[in-house]
Amino acid sequence: MILTHPYPWLPENTRKAVFLVLLVLTIIVMVSLQILGEPLKTAAAAGGIVSYELAGTIEQAQTILTSWGTQGQIYAGLNLGLDYLFILFYVTTIGLGCVLITQNLTRKMRAPLLVTIGLVLAWGLILAGLLDCIENFALIKILLGSLSGQLATLARCCAIFKFLLVAAGLVYVIVGGIGILLTKNQKSSTRTMEKNHRMVGIKQ
Repeated sequence: MILTHPYPWLPENTRKAVFLVLLVLTIIVMVSLQILGEPLKTAAAAGGIVSYELAGTIEQAQTILTSWGTQGQIYAGLNLGLDYLFILFYVTTIGLGCVLITQNLTRKMRAPLLVTIGLVLAWGLILAGLLDCIENFALIKILLGSLSGQLATLARCCAIFKFLLVAAGLVYVIVGGIGILLTKNQKSSTRTMEKNHRMVGIKQ
C-alpha cells in the first residue's frame, strides 16, 4: 500500500502559493490570539491560556479561572472560540508544508524514509487538529461551570499530544526548508563557479 498525503485534490503547481497564503493567515490569527491572551497571564496562569490547557485537574483549572476574574474569563472564551479558526489554518499550513518537503525529496529520488515521515506528519497534523477541538470543547465546558475532573484531564492529554505533533511537524518543515534552500544555494554557487571557469578558459 502506497502512503499518500491528505491534499491530493490540490493541484501540485498551486500548493506552494496556497501554503504561503495560509501561512500569512495563520500568523495573523496567531497574533490575534496572543493579543487576546495577554490579560490571561496571571500568577496562577503564567502561561496564560496554555496554563489552563495543561491544568490537568479541576482544582487547578478553577484556581486559574478565579485568577482571571469575570473579564478574563470572557477573554478566555473569545480565545477558545477563535482558536477553532486557528486550528483550521495551522493544521493545513504545517501539513501542506510537510507535503511540499516530501515533493521536493521525491523529485530528487532520495531519502524515502524522510518522505514517509513527512506524509505521516501531514496526517498527524489532522489528528492534532482533532485533539485541539476536543481539548477546546472540554475547556469551554469547564469555563461554563462544569466541575468534572475528567474534562480537565482530557484537555491536558489532548493538549500534550497536540503539542508533540505540531512540534514534530514544525521541525520537519523548518529543517526540510533550510535543507532545500542550502541545496539550491550550493547548486547556484556551483553553476556560477563553472560559468566563471568557462569564461576564464575562453579568455585564455
